[in-house]
Amino acid sequence: MNVDGIFDVSGDVVLVTGVSGQLGGEYAKAFLASNARVVGLDLRLSAGTLAMQDEYPDNFMFCSADVTKKASLEQALQDVTGRFGTPTVLINNAAIDSPPSAPPEENGPFEDYPEASWDKVIDVNLKGVYLSCQVFGAAMANAGKGSIINVASIYGLVSPDQSLYEYRRKRGEVFFKPVAYSASKSGILNLTRYLATYWAKRNVRVNSLTIAGVFNNQEQDFLDVYCSRIPIGRMASVDEYNGAMLFLASPASRYMTGSNLIIDGGWTAI
Repeated sequence: MNVDGIFDVSGDVVLVTGVSGQLGGEYAKAFLASNARVVGLDLRLSAGTLAMQDEYPDNFMFCSADVTKKASLEQALQDVTGRFGTPTVLINNAAIDSPPSAPPEENGPFEDYPEASWDKVIDVNLKGVYLSCQVFGAAMANAGKGSIINVASIYGLVSPDQSLYEYRRKRGEVFFKPVAYSASKSGILNLTRYLATYWAKRNVRVNSLTIAGVFNNQEQDFLDVYCSRIPIGRMASVDEYNGAMLFLASPASRYMTGSNLIIDGGWTAI
């Protein structure tokens, strides 16, 4: 293979779930800039997705879809194939977590973590990936070609470092990083391995990308403790996972399946 074309994705139809979020939009823009056709799935449009529609009217398509509803995803597949054909790359990016500003019960002790909160996070982060793979991955397998990239997290590999939030407890708040996000991202890793072996002979590769925290104007107290814990000394910039995405989607990784690529500034090396 010509080295110049090893990262070529210009013939691909790339589907990104959670495209209206901070990272989903970055992934979509990276593939659009690489001349791929991109389909963004989310519950609603954002300013970023509207801008992509304006800049890439021929290559970008937005689909309103709920990753927790199979019928919604099946309708999205019909819409996508009607315009671009069968997707060749699926990026399972959609995910939720309890934000730092969530109600106290969301970020309280494990013993009091609400069952409804567990169900909601698992529904989006794990069931949503399972259903998206069922619908879009099956279409890829039937076509005999595809790359699925499941976005995982450092907190799927290691436990959250609760000491990062000691500064909040010192100022009188009850705060613990909740359990459901970690459990959901850990589940992603073995779902990836399962599907990699299941679809290997049908030319569908399935890998996960484990990422660390991304700078998003977090409060300074948090940044101070987080950055002191990570070997590189800072959070990731919003575009620093794009190269890995292009690698996993392209022929450059054609012999790679069932693997977990870790890009975390050294977090899990400690």
